[in-house]
Amino acid sequence: MERKKASDFPPDVMKLFDFYVHGEINRREFLERAAKFAIGGITAAAMLESLQPNFALAQQVTKDDPRIKAEYLEYPSPHGSGTIRGYLARPSDTTQKLPGVLVIHENRGLNPYIEDVARRLALENFVAFAPDALTSLGGYPGDEDKARELFAKLDPAKSIEDFIAGDEFLKTRPECTGKVGAVGFCYGGGVVNTLATRLPDLGAGVSFYGKQPKAEDAAKIKAPLLLHYAGLDEGINAGRAAFESTLKAHNVVYKEYMYPGVNHGFHNDTTPRYDAEAAKLAWSRTLDFLNKYLRI
Repeated sequence: MERKKASDFPPDVMKLFDFYVHGEINRREFLERAAKFAIGGITAAAMLESLQPNFALAQQVTKDDPRIKAEYLEYPSPHGSGTIRGYLARPSDTTQKLPGVLVIHENRGLNPYIEDVARRLALENFVAFAPDALTSLGGYPGDEDKARELFAKLDPAKSIEDFIAGDEFLKTRPECTGKVGAVGFCYGGGVVNTLATRLPDLGAGVSFYGKQPKAEDAAKIKAPLLLHYAGLDEGINAGRAAFESTLKAHNVVYKEYMYPGVNHGFHNDTTPRYDAEAAKLAWSRTLDFLNKYLRI
């Protein structure tokens, strides 16, 4: 199946899809507003279908890859949702302790894309752990629209506590050195920024197009941060300047990169918003950053 690209769709349709993905409009509103861009026999419904994730097309590391060992585990979250399920991936051919990376999903829970990211990190000699914030509601349901609906029902404060508990769980795993960083995408990028305000011992934080914390919270950050932004992501980018100003004022070590002409979600290779060149560069920078700060 040929992979669709963002350039195959009118820019206004991509903006509508971004609103849809983030719950600002529902399916009916997307279809009504996208209908005026339907040309050449391509309906609004067909455009929406083409914009939905194709997990099989994008998978980079198969679940049964012999180079890794992966499993689902549960851990306690006493200040959050009680018990959380997550996906742990690590290299299969080493007995050495390795740095940990908490992988934080978008606003759809632990879907196949995030599991694949965890396996990619395992191949880079990290112990990767991806909690599922939807655990208390039955876990990722296998359908992106249903996942978004469930996600809206979560208590945001409890979800943050679930990820904080996930950090503690990963740090104490026998495979882990105790040095843990975090990588997150979209909602997860915002969570990484929030974790940096809550966890003074966070080894490193990598935020892909994540919402920035308030200045009074950002002032508490101690962890080095790597911030990836998409050039066409007007909503998230509106908070960049204030966040950067606070980080500078408090001498936080950080790197910030803007990727021109790409959409929010450009690293997610399951949808047409994916941009191969930007994603490859951002991932290379991510690995360099994690290696620099977690292997010390």
